[in-house]
Amino acid sequence: MLKLPAVFSDCMVLQRNKNIAVWGESDGSFVAVSLDNYTVETEVQNGRWSLLLPPHKAGGPYRMTVKSGNDVIIFDDIMLGEVWLAGGQSNMEFELQNSKGGSSIIENASGGNVRFYYTPKVSWTGEELYKAEAESSWSKFTPESCKNWSAVGYYFAAGLSERLGVTVGIIGCNWGGTSASCWISRDFLESVPCLSSYLEEYDNIVKNQDEEKYLKELEEYCAYQAEFDKNAGNYFATSPDPSWEEAVKLFGESRYPGPMGPRTPNHPCGLYESMLSRIAPYTLAGFLYYQGEEDDHKPYTYYELLSTLVKQWRYDWKDDTLPFMLVQLPVFQDANEPDYKNWPFIREAQMKLYNTVKNTGIAVILEHGEYGNIHPVDKKPVGERLMLQAMYHVYGNTSLAEAAGPLYHSYYTDGSKIHIKFQNAETGLKCTEKVLDGFEIAGADKKYFPAEAVITGSSVILESDKVKTSLYARYFWTNYGKVALYGANGIPAAPFRTSTEDGSEFTGSRNTGLVD
Repeated sequence: MLKLPAVFSDCMVLQRNKNIAVWGESDGSFVAVSLDNYTVETEVQNGRWSLLLPPHKAGGPYRMTVKSGNDVIIFDDIMLGEVWLAGGQSNMEFELQNSKGGSSIIENASGGNVRFYYTPKVSWTGEELYKAEAESSWSKFTPESCKNWSAVGYYFAAGLSERLGVTVGIIGCNWGGTSASCWISRDFLESVPCLSSYLEEYDNIVKNQDEEKYLKELEEYCAYQAEFDKNAGNYFATSPDPSWEEAVKLFGESRYPGPMGPRTPNHPCGLYESMLSRIAPYTLAGFLYYQGEEDDHKPYTYYELLSTLVKQWRYDWKDDTLPFMLVQLPVFQDANEPDYKNWPFIREAQMKLYNTVKNTGIAVILEHGEYGNIHPVDKKPVGERLMLQAMYHVYGNTSLAEAAGPLYHSYYTDGSKIHIKFQNAETGLKCTEKVLDGFEIAGADKKYFPAEAVITGSSVILESDKVKTSLYARYFWTNYGKVALYGANGIPAAPFRTSTEDGSEFTGSRNTGLVD
């Protein structure tokens, strides 16, 4: 018996210029793996084996041969290039066929330098997962295969391949409606005290749960929700002016998230076990990550949650420097719902990760949200801005001036005025609206008022007749609004506040309607 994880298949992309991890199971004594002119042999211990092939330059197609005793497995049509894992929730999961312009790309798909592997979406470890893994494989860019690819992952890969001239492989490992806690092990979650509520809430639900009743409820929910998601997804992708309210009228209420339990995808640690751990440590160039919406009811601890996820993933891939490129949440507000002002804290946590954790990048896509639709359909700018972040931070093939928009740098006060200095704005700032809205200032009482904003080079001067002595400032501290401040390259300025002790707080969330 010789076996490798499902992520190894024909048409796979292996990471160039790095040691290539290969592992699996065998009942033999030794395993030998050959790729191109390289062969590495290792001893089998307790039925398991792992080895590293030496670095190899980009190219292909190649054949990999794995031998153990009389058992032989051969993988053909292998390319050496760049491999990225696309993680997160529904906006990373959002399929190319549902994205703006996706149908044209699918219709004309042929060959190309992008390949994709979708980690089987099964929320618990068992026979269903093993069957799904056995049926999974890497796929090439064809009309039949690419329609279900992550749109963000595709646009990232297509842009990267064009810039670098190599094949790019994307490993999709994402699931809609999932908290970051779903993608972290119990050991890592338990190691951070402020994250204990994720585990405690789940444990309290399942400790006296009737398993038979739960499974029946789950089966009914999955059938209903699958039909709802299909209909609603098609509606949002094809309607000129879609709204959630109209979708509910057409297709009924969403029953998300359904009954909670050990087979529910959005419980803590679950998808870490049944998805992420099944592909680690397949050699990567880095991680792409688009998530945060599902954790908006606990925004004050999102930085700790996100940074724990980064530590977990780097630990599992045995590389504490592995690049992590994340997407900062765009504008969003549900129709007929108040602005809870919780997404600014998620965005702040994402920016804090970028500023404090090494080898990270952040794609600011503030203007690419939609009112009433948490799944904006224009994914091309998201993938392209992630690609630019990777080009700058990982490959060093572009400048910060191209890869990012204006970022808050510093401030100083001058009586009633506050001067905000931006970095990466050396060529100036621009306002795309008649009035530069979105800035607020406050005095010692920490009561914020809209500020008049004047651009001067790479700075903005703020003032309000309601604030005599200005002490605090913030920009775009709202879930949804009109984005007006951009850099010369067309990328918007990222939201910020000058102090985390400025009195800002959120009032509830779309998940619970209650404060955290």
